[in-house]
Amino acid sequence: MGCGSSGRRRASLPFALLRPLALLLSGGLLLSGCTAGPPAPGSTTTARGGTEPSATAPGGSTAPVGRPGKEPSVEQKLDLGLDLPWSVVFLPDRTAVISERDSKLLKVVRNGEATVIGEVPGVVPGGEGGLLGLALSPGFSTDRLLYFYYTAESDNRIARARLEAGPGGKLTLGNSTVVFSGIRKASTHNGGRIRFGPDGFLYVGTGDAQQREQAQDRNALGGKILRLTPDGQPAPGNPFGDNPVYSYGHRNVQGLAWDKDGRLWASEFGPDVDDELNLIRPGGNYGWPEVTGAPGRGEFIDAKAVWPSTSDASPSGLEITGGVAYTAALRGQRLWTVPLDGEQAGDPVSYFTGEFGRLRDVSLASDGTLWVLSNNESPDFALRLRLPG
Repeated sequence: MGCGSSGRRRASLPFALLRPLALLLSGGLLLSGCTAGPPAPGSTTTARGGTEPSATAPGGSTAPVGRPGKEPSVEQKLDLGLDLPWSVVFLPDRTAVISERDSKLLKVVRNGEATVIGEVPGVVPGGEGGLLGLALSPGFSTDRLLYFYYTAESDNRIARARLEAGPGGKLTLGNSTVVFSGIRKASTHNGGRIRFGPDGFLYVGTGDAQQREQAQDRNALGGKILRLTPDGQPAPGNPFGDNPVYSYGHRNVQGLAWDKDGRLWASEFGPDVDDELNLIRPGGNYGWPEVTGAPGRGEFIDAKAVWPSTSDASPSGLEITGGVAYTAALRGQRLWTVPLDGEQAGDPVSYFTGEFGRLRDVSLASDGTLWVLSNNESPDFALRLRLPG
């Protein structure tokens, strides 16, 4: 979800109309605001502690959730003194690298402590802009390249730099090189997630930057998922020729992840309704600003899972493992899990509602734990979760 939702329209409201009257009275579908806003009342039920509550699923149906012993468990809370962390990636030796939105500094976490490894030049924080998504080169073991998406003076850019290992394995950030630029910046709807896919190409989630007409313009970079070579060129086989656009009709893509069969999924902020989990197809049009959610309009691709009330979600970082999509919720202040079966998504189930505040990113570490970054103003922290076996 995000700001600037006035004037938005939906082609259909099937999910909202099916929501319980109690949720309507609580204001769950009527509240909107920036991702920095507080949570709203009317949250869906959270599954914890082996109980058998129910969660309101997209479409208004009710599904049993929360089987005993199957919920994620907190293995460790790392109080790292972070300030609005945005992204975390893991080196082969399990070192975590973390970006902070309002800082130019990159940090690494080893042995439970965060240290600065260098500064990314040219970062201009503001609103939802700053130092955002991180991605490791597919050839990191030999090239040592780290990629980062950041907001500069005039636009959003992607740059890369080597992580140099000095005496005692101390890491430092080398000189950075911009590989892609010209992504429109804005105080909201600013995108920022990057990730290398199984094909070795770099995928980039952008926002419409408050210029919603960009989302339907295949020659604009906003409101898209882009697919680039490691050097920042349009990747071979892109659906629109020598064009970086991979899919369009997005409002503000915040998470990218692949399932075990190589299918790309993306989490996306809606306006005041309909946060989405989408299955991404090359050349697909996901409807923004014409439609949101899954209204059944054939010319647009419907979302696979929808949160009708953005106060429950605002799904940011996304990870997929064990046939389950995990997404960190900002305004919803919880971790959402969505079971995946091929190209279909099941009913979302939430955990840790309100326990840790706003959650920004979720990423699988090499030791099998799931890291979740909080987003609550300083000091922020990381959670290490043990997933059900």
